[in-house]
Amino acid sequence: MGEAVRHLEVLATGPMATVQDLGRPGLAHLGVGRSGAADRGALRLANRLLANPEDAAALEITLGGLKVRAHGDLLVALAGAPCPATVTDVAGRARAIGHQALERLPDGATLRLGVPRRGLRTYLAVRGGLDVPEVLGSRATDIMAGLGPGRPEPGQLLPVGPPPTVFPLVDLAPVPELRPAEPVLTIMPGPRDDWFTPEALRVLCAEPYEVTADSNRVGMRLRGPRLERARDGELPPEGMVPGALQVPPSGQPTLFLADHPVTGGYPVIAVVCEADVDRAAQVRPGQRIRFRPRTA
Repeated sequence: MGEAVRHLEVLATGPMATVQDLGRPGLAHLGVGRSGAADRGALRLANRLLANPEDAAALEITLGGLKVRAHGDLLVALAGAPCPATVTDVAGRARAIGHQALERLPDGATLRLGVPRRGLRTYLAVRGGLDVPEVLGSRATDIMAGLGPGRPEPGQLLPVGPPPTVFPLVDLAPVPELRPAEPVLTIMPGPRDDWFTPEALRVLCAEPYEVTADSNRVGMRLRGPRLERARDGELPPEGMVPGALQVPPSGQPTLFLADHPVTGGYPVIAVVCEADVDRAAQVRPGQRIRFRPRTA
């Protein structure tokens, strides 16, 4: 007899929830961006706790508000932005659960996430991964390109794949708290810093920039000191990468995140180091960030 089909039933999504894995690398030459989890480290951690492959699909939840019900006994893990989380069983008994830990979600039980105390994006992984259809080798939702599964909706059943043959080795993974209210991101100059005045990079690193409300998985629009150009005109379209700081004529930079465009025509003054792109993905609108040049 085959194993019973297991699902997560979506009851509420909060401001935004999407299915994400580690994306579609290697397809930029076809005009397809990588997409995937905005905080890749948090997704990897949740999957490792469950003994899933690191690229197993999970839910990325922005600012909490998610509510799901288990169909079948499930083992889950939360990572990323820490938020209040409560499991309520079929008898109505509720218990709080933690993050970066293995948690059982029995058949019929519901899991509800509150608003994160810090950070922006929380990841809910299930042992076996979310088994939604792949598009170009990935289950990631790319909100800019419209690729991958649609955003989950209340009443939707998300299938869960078969559990791995290996078992989890740990049940808790302590991690450092999210960084201070004004995180510092390390940058590498270029590739088009020569399009700016010699002072522009110094200005970029001298004062904080505020993350505006006009930000999402595509990128973060920043407000702060203007970055002055040394050259007029625009570039032909060039390849873009996560972490690129592209500067339009306004002089206010945009920091590209997971669903960034494959190409762009504005000069890129600097690129945030890959390890700090995950940290940037946890910064909320209204917070301020700083930049510092890489020293080695």
